[in-house]
Amino acid sequence: MRWTASEIGGLNTQSFVIPELVHTKSFDDLTISGFLYKPNKPGPHPVVVYIHGGPESQFRPGFSSTFQYWVNELGLAILATNVRGSAGYGKTFVQLDNGFKRENSVKDIGAFLDWIESQSDLDADRVAVYGGSYGGYMVLASMTHYNNRLKAGVDNVGISNFVTFLTNTKAYRRDLRRAEYGDERDPEMYKFLQEISPTNNAEKITKPMLIAQGQNDPRVPVTEAEQMRDIIRKNGGEVWYLVALDEGHGFRKKTNRNYYYNALSLFWEEFLLK
Repeated sequence: MRWTASEIGGLNTQSFVIPELVHTKSFDDLTISGFLYKPNKPGPHPVVVYIHGGPESQFRPGFSSTFQYWVNELGLAILATNVRGSAGYGKTFVQLDNGFKRENSVKDIGAFLDWIESQSDLDADRVAVYGGSYGGYMVLASMTHYNNRLKAGVDNVGISNFVTFLTNTKAYRRDLRRAEYGDERDPEMYKFLQEISPTNNAEKITKPMLIAQGQNDPRVPVTEAEQMRDIIRKNGGEVWYLVALDEGHGFRKKTNRNYYYNALSLFWEEFLLK
């Protein structure tokens, strides 16, 4: 028996899309999964691949006004992924992206792109990537690896270079992050982190990017966004850059969130829906 009822502000709950759990195999036969939100009309639908932050976090389905708006009003499908390194799948799974294994999680996005190509109701020619914080790094890395398979990318407060990130993040977080990403003070790890960092592979990105950042972010400093913006623009690429002067790690204030999500919708309309 249901004991409670929530205020839905006049919304028609029958229009809400319930996501479907999907699975696929990655390059090394590892099973990875995600949740697919899909419009209730015939496809093929353009797709936004969402990558959570953390990286030791997990996407779990719940009500998202943003996802529901994109699905119902813009006609987008959303594939919310849980790549290796995500929590909730056991201790082995959560450590499969640590240190020198970092780019294996990026290869998981390649496997999801393969899966999208196999679905007749999804449009593999109109796919974008979207994520924040560590998910922002994953967006930038995916754009360097799969630029020709993607239409656009949105990076929100993302890491663009692991060495500069570890150097400039607040001291209280540094050792914790080194345990996950690797210790940049070790020469071999320093070389590896520089090799895989999006700032050093930015010439591979030729598709439009939206980069959003809080000016006062203590976790991922604003310099991470600025250096990625500048490098892409120097290479002749297109970047929409949005910085909130009164925000930290993510947009908390309603006016900023509204502006950000309106900009996001315009970005999708301009570069993904056409």
